[in-house]
Amino acid sequence: MSYKALALQLSCQTVNPYQTRDDAEAMMLETIERIEKQLAASIGYIGRDTLLVVVPEYFLTGFPITETVDEWREKAALEIDGRIYEALGAMVQRQQIYFSGNAFEQDPFFPELYFQTSFIIGPNGDVLLRYRRLNAMFTPTPHDVWELYLDAYGYDSLFPVIKTNIGNLACIASEEILYPEVARCLSMRGAEVLLHSTSEIGSPLQTQKNVAKLARAIESMAYVVSANSAGVVNSSIPLGTHDAGSKIIDPKGVVLAEAGYGESLVANADIDLAALREFRQRPAVGNLLARQRFELYADSYAKNSVYPPGTLLSQPAERSHFLRTQQEVIKKLYS
Repeated sequence: MSYKALALQLSCQTVNPYQTRDDAEAMMLETIERIEKQLAASIGYIGRDTLLVVVPEYFLTGFPITETVDEWREKAALEIDGRIYEALGAMVQRQQIYFSGNAFEQDPFFPELYFQTSFIIGPNGDVLLRYRRLNAMFTPTPHDVWELYLDAYGYDSLFPVIKTNIGNLACIASEEILYPEVARCLSMRGAEVLLHSTSEIGSPLQTQKNVAKLARAIESMAYVVSANSAGVVNSSIPLGTHDAGSKIIDPKGVVLAEAGYGESLVANADIDLAALREFRQRPAVGNLLARQRFELYADSYAKNSVYPPGTLLSQPAERSHFLRTQQEVIKKLYS
């Protein structure tokens, strides 16, 4: 099977200027209405075989700047069964695509926190997959409430892969493209297409994340569909900072399409599932997954705990706490 995938490069409207939940959600709904028009136009331009669309990180809200965890959760973190997901589901159902994005999200098991969640919505309008970002600087993660999170959701929830008629899909959030273990755990579970919502610095020079995208595609023998923002609007950060470079990379590390600066549908390309599966099933030097020996590394990981799990079980989720924790980790690493 072959189909078109699109990394839709969008400007991200922030909700930082708004004080109330109602005002913030009104802005999100306007954003969804604008995106649906761009989706419909993009599909019409590229072709009806466009079955997969990935949009940037922060596409609904921007990111917290001066807001505390409590303030951001109350203003900008989506309710799992709330009207924003309902509106997204309706949009996706009308367009008959698989749609992946990234949002801040409330969780009934952890009412004092929020998580950054990459999601996949199917053509029926339902959320098929939720991946909670595991490595973050100032955002709470499942690792920060480790034992309680495992009790609530189980270990398999950390690295979800969904089997669909367009392949086995999985999500990587933002700068987690720099962590090879995340992609590796997803590839262990059969991921064939890695959906990467990001909001990163664009540059004509090579960047760390762009190097990492190539590496993740090659070592995972998977497509990478990476959607960057086209600027973060109403932020104190200069508009063009997080812009450009949305791309689609094939399992051999070849960039099939890449967008320049500004809102763009240029990052679209064919996903050839049949060729990928044939490649993976052929004994060859280049079949890196089949040559991987996981037992070699398991003991090293087990014996080296650096960043402690569960640090938010007894501490409030404040920026000062995350900074102190990282300082303690640095001491362990370099003492």
